[in-house]
Amino acid sequence: MVLSTWDYGLRTNEVAWRLLSQGGAALDAVLAGAEFAEMDPDNAYVGLGGFPDRDGIVTLDASVMDHGYNMGMVAGLEQVPRAAALARAVMERTPHTLLVGDGALQFAQEQGFETMNLLTPSSEAAWKRWLETSRYQPGVNVENHDTMGLVGLDAQGRLAGVCTTSGMAFKMHGRVGDSPIIGAGLYVDGSVGGATATGHGEEVIRTVGSFRVVAAMTAGKSPQAACKQAVEEIHRFFVRRGVDWGDTQIGFIAVNLHGETGAYALRPGFSYAVRTQDRDELIRVPSLLEA
Repeated sequence: MVLSTWDYGLRTNEVAWRLLSQGGAALDAVLAGAEFAEMDPDNAYVGLGGFPDRDGIVTLDASVMDHGYNMGMVAGLEQVPRAAALARAVMERTPHTLLVGDGALQFAQEQGFETMNLLTPSSEAAWKRWLETSRYQPGVNVENHDTMGLVGLDAQGRLAGVCTTSGMAFKMHGRVGDSPIIGAGLYVDGSVGGATATGHGEEVIRTVGSFRVVAAMTAGKSPQAACKQAVEEIHRFFVRRGVDWGDTQIGFIAVNLHGETGAYALRPGFSYAVRTQDRDELIRVPSLLEA
């Protein structure tokens, strides 16, 4: 099975399912789904055509993790649309787990990754419209979910996950969110399950969100209950710190080794897609807050 964040997940799941349905590995499947999204210039949240930062530069972040606690991450990546595949290359071809900025680009070029201008006419036009006011106020379920997260379970019982993003639209140059940080935007425990996050990355990092979900599953919670518990705990952190969460969205999706799935969000509007032998559906996610 495979599950992906947001409505676009129906399309990434279709790509991933082609491999899974033929006995393919979960890692290959989720990477194929992620790459499909990254190479779609009409998807403004990842890869080619992703929304730029406030300087008009598209920078990408991604992470991958498999059932054996192997992981790879890239952040602040320019010119290379296939950020998730590069994260896998970091995992499999280097002694490191994370490469950033110019070093990530250098590694990509050494590995033969194609480079290109990631700023498409549509994303450039959006940036120029933003420059008219230069107000950084990401809208709920609009600019603060620039993420595609996938978690897959293959026929051999192996789990894998990927999280890829162009980050918050019109962010400060150099800003990195939760997507490339294992434990925050993504976490996989091959003996339990996997989870990935979307929404306001700073808050997911602050609370180690995806690890929090998997830890709850380790303690016996279902994926649904684990996602709900994580969002409730994060909301309590907001309250304790006196933080205004009015423009914040946070959501998690999760799957365990039994094939049970779950998702929960801070506020309405989040969705995720599930694909199995018998299911191909988009699910509207319950939320803690009404609006």
